[in-house]
Amino acid sequence: QVQLAESGGGSVQAGGSLRLSCAASGAIYSIRCMGWFRQSPGKEREGVATLYTGDGRTYYADSVKGRFTVSQDNAKNTVYLQMNSLKPEDTAMYYCTACSRPGLCLLIRDSWNYWGQGTQVTVSS
Repeated sequence: QVQLAESGGGSVQAGGSLRLSCAASGAIYSIRCMGWFRQSPGKEREGVATLYTGDGRTYYADSVKGRFTVSQDNAKNTVYLQMNSLKPEDTAMYYCTACSRPGLCLLIRDSWNYWGQGTQVTVSS
């Protein structure tokens, strides 16, 4: 079992930056990938970024590419999402996620089997 806890959300003006953190606990050595999804009220949850913990490969949604960076610490129990040049459309609840199952870690919900509770990000115009 893996538990995930997000932090670092808040309110910023457009063009500002935030850094989200996700701390993993439990069977962390079983984790193959970690990532971030986001969801706005009335909208479908969408993948933002993923990271393969073994080799550090990263993947990003087109909407955030060049602005967001996902990374992990040396212990591989914490993943970060550095968000720069934030836009109002980035406003959402951001969820940390992890995967211990075989297969590709894709930016789709079915790829992931552990989820955090979410942290709110609000970007004003």
